[in-house]
Amino acid sequence: MVCPKIYAKNFFGLNSFRTFAPQMKIEQNMTLLKTGFLLFSFSLSSFVFSQNTSGPDKKTDKELEEVVVSARRRDLNVTGTTMGVEKLSIREIQLMPAFMGEVDILKAIQLLPGVQTTSEGGSGFSVRGGSPDQNLIVLDNTTVYNPSHQMGFFSAFNNDVIKGIELYKGHFPFRHGGRLSSLLEVYTRTDAPETITGTGGIGLISSRLMIEGPLGEKTTWVAAARRTYADLFLIFASEPDLRNATLYFYDLNGKLTHRLSDKDVLEFNIYNGLDKMGMTMGNFDYGNTASSLTWNRVLSDKLFGKFSAHFTDYQYGLAANMNDIDASWKSRITDWMFRADFHQPISPLWDISYGVSGTYHAFRPGEVSVSGMSDSTGSINLTRKEAWEYGAYLSNEQKLTDKWSLSYGIRLSAFQNIGNVKHLYTALEPGASAVYKLTDNSSLKAGYSHNTQYMQLANNSASGSPLDVWFTASPQIKPQQVDLFSVGYFHNFDDNNYELSVETYYKNLTNVVDFKEHSNLLLNPDLEGEVRTGTGRAYGIELMARKNAGRLTGFLNYTWSRSERTIAEVNHGRTYLAPFDKPHAVNIVATYKFSKKINLSAIWVFATGTPTTYPTGRFAVGDEYFPIYSGRNEYRKPNYHRLDVSFNYISEPHKYWQGEWNFSLYNAYNQHNPWTINYSQDKITGIPYAEMMYLFGIVPSITYNFKF
Repeated sequence: MVCPKIYAKNFFGLNSFRTFAPQMKIEQNMTLLKTGFLLFSFSLSSFVFSQNTSGPDKKTDKELEEVVVSARRRDLNVTGTTMGVEKLSIREIQLMPAFMGEVDILKAIQLLPGVQTTSEGGSGFSVRGGSPDQNLIVLDNTTVYNPSHQMGFFSAFNNDVIKGIELYKGHFPFRHGGRLSSLLEVYTRTDAPETITGTGGIGLISSRLMIEGPLGEKTTWVAAARRTYADLFLIFASEPDLRNATLYFYDLNGKLTHRLSDKDVLEFNIYNGLDKMGMTMGNFDYGNTASSLTWNRVLSDKLFGKFSAHFTDYQYGLAANMNDIDASWKSRITDWMFRADFHQPISPLWDISYGVSGTYHAFRPGEVSVSGMSDSTGSINLTRKEAWEYGAYLSNEQKLTDKWSLSYGIRLSAFQNIGNVKHLYTALEPGASAVYKLTDNSSLKAGYSHNTQYMQLANNSASGSPLDVWFTASPQIKPQQVDLFSVGYFHNFDDNNYELSVETYYKNLTNVVDFKEHSNLLLNPDLEGEVRTGTGRAYGIELMARKNAGRLTGFLNYTWSRSERTIAEVNHGRTYLAPFDKPHAVNIVATYKFSKKINLSAIWVFATGTPTTYPTGRFAVGDEYFPIYSGRNEYRKPNYHRLDVSFNYISEPHKYWQGEWNFSLYNAYNQHNPWTINYSQDKITGIPYAEMMYLFGIVPSITYNFKF
């Protein structure tokens, strides 16, 4: 099979060529965002205010050296038993160049080894060859099903209220389960300010505000809001429908912490976010609500308990009006979770954790109603489903000698369908890891884990969509399972200022889910009939180098990986590449501090193009031509690479305020990375062609930060 060179004409009228599938011409079309965002944004961001407005003391102040207080040991990457863990503080994330002035934690984790973006500009991510629905994302231990805004261009997490993140790429803590690839834990702020303080930002695209403070001697509170208003700029659009369009999202965060006694702390968290997009012909909205109530209790000197209740709700709605016919579509998933977790550090040989959890799932995959001029109505209601998911775990950490440490445990999980379909699955999920210290600064680690997943997304698009539907294991669909083996070497230098690590892994998957060729996943009452299951494997090696101190800080990583699937009724039973197979990936993140006033940050990323299926021929029936496609994922899109840079200037402090300028460039050298490739054919000649769309050229932004 030969692929000739296909010539193209790019947006600027320059001639270029790329190799794609046979008998195709390719046309590049540039679009910023069909949603109407601006390329250039000017933001007034991050102002800080205080209840005390008396101004600074007129006496001469002496500047003290910075003191860093951390609950995490600086050499934990060497001494800890857990592998595949990546941690980023909100300060590290804020120093990275921001897309359109919005700092995004989900964009930040896509720069870590073994983590890949699923589409240009999107917040979805793949970990070690897994699909996005194999990642468990929790905000203060509460599940968030769709952590994105504006079809994935921004995440649902407001950086003003986020303290930090932890990403587990291998075996994750036994207290969590239900996913195969990763656990992303997002933590909100836990500081207890003595006076009312706040941060916020005002910009052309979005504004945000966070306020926190005390309420008496035992209570503290945090409240935050963020909203975009890109639709205000659509009045400049040439098309009348766009000028009247609606396009925005908002986030609301709240946190209340109350100390009942020296041994008891009560904490309430809530998040609510909503996206709205609308035009004359219809509108679309989707949103998340996540809340929790947690009671932390010191039961004794060596026993600590955490008791919590969690609520999660994700829903979307689509309404349309065409030719005097009104149609609406609603879908929803709701969770109620209750859990109890205990930690009992008895001795170096017995550092025990254990607990139980129960989650009630309610699925409403689709409720559709249609009405017309004749007052006739119709409706389609896909079967509602309900299920219980249970978990119980016991784990222990042992320090056997000065050189040897072990961590091991087991989780018992169960998934019970209730309602019209009654069925029960159970699984044992063991895991263990060990660390051997070669020297005070280096170690070898090895680990194994077995995980089970009972829920997955019906999704035949690599870029994802808010219209995706979650479906569960059933009598016809067995739960997915994975066995993960990993080995690594870790070495720190210069008093832990430099870190070096090499990890290799192998994942063996069973009952992995895919869909038959030309499957219908949209409002399909017989969705299980489209599902096909089989086996899969993923393997790779990850290299990471990090510099934590000095004028130059940042990290460099390289990942080589493969991900494959073998399913009897897909691709004629032949092994094929998983949608997120990217053999090579490089990420470079660096910040250079020229002085106390000036610093420069840059990000460069490279990744092999994702697998895709191309038409390789055609056949005719009368005067109509039909494409003949290659085997599944036999071709690749062009390689992806991009450079982002930002420059920060901190001005001289004045009496009551201090300012900071930030200049950023996203995609600084204007690389046209493919977002989607669509296929069609000339109506007259019948010759097939491909049309590639890319989202972003150079995206500049200017941000002014100030505090007072």
